[in-house]
Amino acid sequence: MSGATSSADLDEAPARTIYLNQPQQSKFRDNWVSTAKYSVVTFLPRFLYEQIRKAANAFFLFIALLQQIPDVSPTGRYTTLVPLLFILTIAGIKEIIEDYVSIIMGKAVPKTKFLRNGMWQNIIWKEVAVGDIVKVTNGQHLPADMIIISSSEPQAMCYIETANLDGETNLKIRQGLSLTASLQSREELMKVSGRIECEGPNRHLYDFIGNLRLDGQSPVPVGPDQILLRGAQLRNTQWVLGIVVYTGHDTKLMQNSTKAPLKRSNVEKVTNMQILVLFCILLVMALVSSVGALLWNRTHGEVVWYLEMLSVNFGYNLLTFIILYNNLIPISLLVTLEVVKFTQALFINWDIDMYYPETDTPAMARTSNLNEELGQVKYLFSDKTGTLTCNIMNFKKCSIAGVTYGHFPELERERSSEDFSQLPPPTSESCEFDDPRLLQNIENDHPTAVHIQEFLTLLAVCHTVVPERQGNNIIYQASSPDEGALVKGAKKLGYVFTGRTPHSVIIDAVSGKCAQHRLLMIVVKQHPLCKATRASLTQHCTSLGESLGKENDIALIIDGHTLKYALSFEVRQSFLDLALSCKAVICCRVSPLQKSEIVDMVKKHVNAITLAIGDGANDVGMIQTAHVGVGISGNEGMQATNCSDYAIAQFSYLEKLLLVHGAWSYNRVTKCILYCFYKNVVLYIIELWFAFVNGFSGQILFERWCIGLYNVIFTALPPFTLGIFERSCTQDSMLRFPQLYKITQNADGFNTRVFWGHCINALIHSIILFWFPLKVLEHDAVFTNGQGIDYLFVGNIVYTYVVVTVCLKAGLETTAWTRFSHLAVWGSMLLWLVFFGVYSVIWPTIPIAPDMMGQAGMVLRCGYFWFGLFLVPTACLVKDVAWTAAKHTYHKTLLEQVQELEMKTRELGKAMLRDSNGKSVNERDHLLKRLSRKTPPSLFRAHSVQQSVSHGYAFSQEEHGVVSQSQVVRSYDTTKRRTEIE
Repeated sequence: MSGATSSADLDEAPARTIYLNQPQQSKFRDNWVSTAKYSVVTFLPRFLYEQIRKAANAFFLFIALLQQIPDVSPTGRYTTLVPLLFILTIAGIKEIIEDYVSIIMGKAVPKTKFLRNGMWQNIIWKEVAVGDIVKVTNGQHLPADMIIISSSEPQAMCYIETANLDGETNLKIRQGLSLTASLQSREELMKVSGRIECEGPNRHLYDFIGNLRLDGQSPVPVGPDQILLRGAQLRNTQWVLGIVVYTGHDTKLMQNSTKAPLKRSNVEKVTNMQILVLFCILLVMALVSSVGALLWNRTHGEVVWYLEMLSVNFGYNLLTFIILYNNLIPISLLVTLEVVKFTQALFINWDIDMYYPETDTPAMARTSNLNEELGQVKYLFSDKTGTLTCNIMNFKKCSIAGVTYGHFPELERERSSEDFSQLPPPTSESCEFDDPRLLQNIENDHPTAVHIQEFLTLLAVCHTVVPERQGNNIIYQASSPDEGALVKGAKKLGYVFTGRTPHSVIIDAVSGKCAQHRLLMIVVKQHPLCKATRASLTQHCTSLGESLGKENDIALIIDGHTLKYALSFEVRQSFLDLALSCKAVICCRVSPLQKSEIVDMVKKHVNAITLAIGDGANDVGMIQTAHVGVGISGNEGMQATNCSDYAIAQFSYLEKLLLVHGAWSYNRVTKCILYCFYKNVVLYIIELWFAFVNGFSGQILFERWCIGLYNVIFTALPPFTLGIFERSCTQDSMLRFPQLYKITQNADGFNTRVFWGHCINALIHSIILFWFPLKVLEHDAVFTNGQGIDYLFVGNIVYTYVVVTVCLKAGLETTAWTRFSHLAVWGSMLLWLVFFGVYSVIWPTIPIAPDMMGQAGMVLRCGYFWFGLFLVPTACLVKDVAWTAAKHTYHKTLLEQVQELEMKTRELGKAMLRDSNGKSVNERDHLLKRLSRKTPPSLFRAHSVQQSVSHGYAFSQEEHGVVSQSQVVRSYDTTKRRTEIE
């Protein structure tokens, strides 16, 4: 992101002139900023584009348009358009709710102070304009990009935290010009006149070019060291005054922000492809039916004069059959998935195990479209520093003159994720060092006593920490957590750092005497590193990859400078092959752009789902690039969280998010999709078999309203229960056996083979459900009336068998039976029978469906119906049961083994589950309990990990910073009081 401003940037955004205390002669953007995914103007086109990318929506839009052609649709003009509009409305409401929640969660500080008419006034951020003089106080965020005028610190310095910009919590120093450092009162500020000439808005965070021209003064250059950027937070500075130069979308924060990408899950992409194939099959069915109608007309048209045949126009016939068979693709699937995924997202939000009470932060699914994607993650990209360590540093051990203190090997054990999730938030004085031998050696004049005293003195002296007093307490403001930990460790051991002057530091040593030590500055120069060339890097990658093999337990470590070459076009593939062969890859000192490029490289060249997790603004790029982005509500602002797909408060919560919610969501969504296709193929393919009986006349076997209500009412509940309540294993088993994640990770339950297996199974069921009853009834004179069979009567019997069969099939697919599962399976069958009975007697009271009059009585009095009600669904499902039993007997999977163990657990009341090492869990828990008795109590806490960051004085870590480390430290005298502003 750094680097000189390109000429292209300057051409696109012309330089601007800003007048001080005068009306601006140019119109600039206002300070209003929206972080929403949609706006009032963009919602409709952006939302429709997202929805039409779904193949099912595109297909039904196509059908709805076909139905508008006169005399083509056998089912009317609005039977597809109305459900489609309903689906889009539901999806739109869901998107609006999710986007609104994101806006609420990402709202910034609304007000700031600015100078107007000689008075300081509070205004909301969007009213801040270019050229305003703004006052920001300690702890506030900067409302716009502005040039420093003066501050409460020496030499017009101020300290800012740029976590929302670059993800760094270490504070940075900015310093105003000496020309304006004395301008602090209202009178002085109002008298200032002149102008600022600067470059136009651009995205370069670390660059700024401008000149300050005050009337009567020589021009003074203004650089990046004098600029404060929107989104940064003022720290350890009582106040700062600045002149606004960029507002709103012209600020560097917004110039670097990108619109949230429109992500689709892999399951959705696979489903889209399968829908396209089904559409092709539908076209073949329509083509066969149209050809059949053409041949039948030529052969029987004059003989069977009483049939109302289709048009002789082949094209019109083709369109008619396309509309007739369009329900082969379930339109209800879209609504079902929207509701299912939304409910799954609520389960994530409500999970108490992923709720962090210290900050009152629950997990949050910011989108529900990617729930199943969480169950397929194969490559995980994580920010290292803050995300994995929470920036927690504690002084625990030390080695002095060859003696190690604070080290107890006999009490140590490897910590699990549960231990880390139960650590408390460290206080400002936290220090885990606990070894009385160290102080005893000083008191007893141990041979190393002098070395111990010198060691502790150096801990208390050699640092850049600034002490601040709050009453009788000393608050250490440190540039980094490690510096703070060392000073606090020295304090606990009796060497208390109490003050700093420009020429010395003050500590209270163990002896109780006040000791002053001259500030000692040590500079270590590093030897220059040789630069890797593309050719040598390629050679090394190739040779190393060949020697290691395709899979190994090696970790690859690469720094950002070398990565620049590794990501180049010539080397990229060799580097990727090497990286994929390693167990882990660690990239050090990389830029946000490089993070994004690494994720993009794996995403494009490897057929696997990627997840990126981070807690800082520098992680936003990779979070948005990955298939799934997870933000941690941590110490580095909310930028990563606001741009993520899922937000959690602790890194340790990722385990349950993936292994439990991800695997469950994938299993539920895929079962729901497969079942929806299955039940639609079962019913609507029967219309094709019926076409061979009715001479391809376009007649339908089932009553129209029964066809329309099949997905809406009679078989609506089973897919919902599968998508919401189904689970293959309990969450304890999912966490205890992470190998189960491979089932969803490898898409074993949802792929082309599984999908077409369900479709073929549905095809077989449809043959049994149609031809068996038809062949039995067509030879019985009672139902043929001496002329021909009553096909409406047959249709009602077949329809009943279909409803019973598909509901029982849902029961076979259900692993975790709940009260909702029973309601869905048995309730759906009962609902159809009740509806059938009522529907057969409502005419002429309600003038619809006169041909259904008395049908229920005829069907229920038929002995063949009751015999077939048992025989036909059994004939359909016996194959499924036999196939499942055979697989379970001869090829038992890990999932089935775990399910058996769970069943035994419920029966016996105790589990004898085994971990990956083969030890029983009961035995392992017993050993851990015994070990914990010997472990110091400090290792076991009742709360979760979270750092209360002591935001402190971070000093310029660059070699050529605006203010050197020595200058900063010598500028402070903590014994004196700082200046106040009126």
